[in-house]
Amino acid sequence: MVLDMAKHQYTEDSIKSLDWKEHIRMRPGMYIGKIGDGSSHDDGIYVLLKEVLDNSMDEFVMGYGKTIEISVRGQKVIVRDYGRGIPLGKVLDCVSKINTGGKYDTKAFKKAVGLNGVGTKAVNALSEYFKIQSFREKEFKNIEFERGEIMQEDIISETSQRNGTKVIFIPDSNIFGKYRFLDDYIVTMIWNYVYLNPGLSIYYNGQKYFSENGLHDLLQANIDSKLAYPIIHLKGHDIEVALSHSTQKYGETYFSFVNGQHTTQGGTHQSALRETVVKTLREFYKKNYDASDIRQSIIASISLKVMEPVFESQTKTKLGSSEMGGGLPTIRTYINDFIKNNLDNFLHKNQEISTLLHSKIQQSEKERKELSGIKKISRERAKKANLHNRKLRDCKIHYNDSKGDRRLETTIFITEGDSASGSITKSRDVQTQAVFSLKGKPLNSYGLTKRIVYENEEFNLLQSALNIEDGLDNLRYNNIVIATDADVDGMHIRLLLITFFLQFFPDLVKEKHLYILQTPLFRVRNKYETVYCYDKYEKKIAEDKLKGKIEITRFKGLGEISPSEFKEFIGEKMRIDPVILKGNTTIDDLLKFYMGKNTPQRQQFIIDNLKLEENLIIDNNDE
Repeated sequence: MVLDMAKHQYTEDSIKSLDWKEHIRMRPGMYIGKIGDGSSHDDGIYVLLKEVLDNSMDEFVMGYGKTIEISVRGQKVIVRDYGRGIPLGKVLDCVSKINTGGKYDTKAFKKAVGLNGVGTKAVNALSEYFKIQSFREKEFKNIEFERGEIMQEDIISETSQRNGTKVIFIPDSNIFGKYRFLDDYIVTMIWNYVYLNPGLSIYYNGQKYFSENGLHDLLQANIDSKLAYPIIHLKGHDIEVALSHSTQKYGETYFSFVNGQHTTQGGTHQSALRETVVKTLREFYKKNYDASDIRQSIIASISLKVMEPVFESQTKTKLGSSEMGGGLPTIRTYINDFIKNNLDNFLHKNQEISTLLHSKIQQSEKERKELSGIKKISRERAKKANLHNRKLRDCKIHYNDSKGDRRLETTIFITEGDSASGSITKSRDVQTQAVFSLKGKPLNSYGLTKRIVYENEEFNLLQSALNIEDGLDNLRYNNIVIATDADVDGMHIRLLLITFFLQFFPDLVKEKHLYILQTPLFRVRNKYETVYCYDKYEKKIAEDKLKGKIEITRFKGLGEISPSEFKEFIGEKMRIDPVILKGNTTIDDLLKFYMGKNTPQRQQFIIDNLKLEENLIIDNNDE
């Protein structure tokens, strides 16, 4: 191969300078992480909302403005706080100049989240419409933008409105494509803000969110089974911790925060909490318990405030700091001293709770020892099966590869049947997408002990493929996508898999790793164009759009979709629905209702919904 070097000269013309908005729009991932379409809690549209809210939260933390109002209608977002308001002469700079903001002044913002002056600039640049209004001392300033370009800047005017800031933005569909805001993700974000800031009221679409007891309330709201003992709640000057153990036998659950930022990937503070709880309880009970026995089924939360925190990415999901700042010891030492003194004192003063906690640790130890023999046999079996590539078609990169942490890019499809598995395997991105093939319907695991995970070949191999035996720290795929046919059998398999994860690995669902793949039901095409439709409504639109002779195909299963077509559905245009647990029911109650022995309540539920389905069919036929 001969290269034309004249076309690749490195000259002055090769050097280009981008202004602030061009760089953000060209490389949005550097500022907001992944783009997404709103189906995942860490998609870019939620990061935009969070960046605006973080500014309002920093005002509250500094003692200004106890109320924040949020409205999300369709694609339009409005955030109004009642803080001090941006100094009117600097409003334009704060939303359009990189490295400009009040948080560089640690006297004005001592323990803020946003320290790099990028947040609202990214929101501005990545929005097709952006408005900023600052109200300050009976005056206000209004500026409007489109995709970062200033469209209108009004002079400073008088106002009767209270001090504060109002931001209105619409994420740019040119960047985010066809996106949607999911209330569940926004409500979770809001609850975290109010749990961490007792006394703060947030109104979302008119609904008030408020917490009196901080992390105690957070834990209470996120518990999905009975507790082994009442929540232990410890508070210090710059630290707050709440913990308990649930009667759900498996998994660890942590909620960690730094300066109000939800660090979903943990970091130095969460690691210190895990280590210190183990150390303190070993010393208190005077026995060197295995760490896994102490942490099994723990549910804990930590909130820490540090000076100028360092995060491992712009999206601030993992704390990288090792120092508290302000002359305090390291984060690890600070948390160690706090837990050691306060947890030890609490357990000495509350003998009944310390006895219940001890019993929970002993129960976990007993179960671990009972399973130790079968675990070894099952691991060997899984290793041999994977070596022969019977179940898993793996991808080429993982979180611990030599190129760095790429786990967030990985997806595994769990599917059933050779034809469906074959189509996905041939059309996937072999670098980041893996396929696990089920052999028939999995077992209904509701009410079974974890012993079945090792004794059942399907469950054992699936656990091994995901690498979740010892928790989610080494989870090999960020997105676990159930890909089954859109028929009765496919729906049943979905339920059985969801039951398996909820029964034995609930953290995997709670931390938003589990999804359902949506595949098209219809293919509508003419001589010139093909449209894939996911429901009858989309099919009707396609029929009206396409001209001439139209061919309509109804896909009965994934195996009928060719590999070349599957590329359309598991690439950038992939539609996946997250499996979300809502806080108004426990996992135990949920599984009992749907997967337990037949009950009058479930029979009535089916009858009622069959009537609803019949009415819908009649209504559609009338049209």
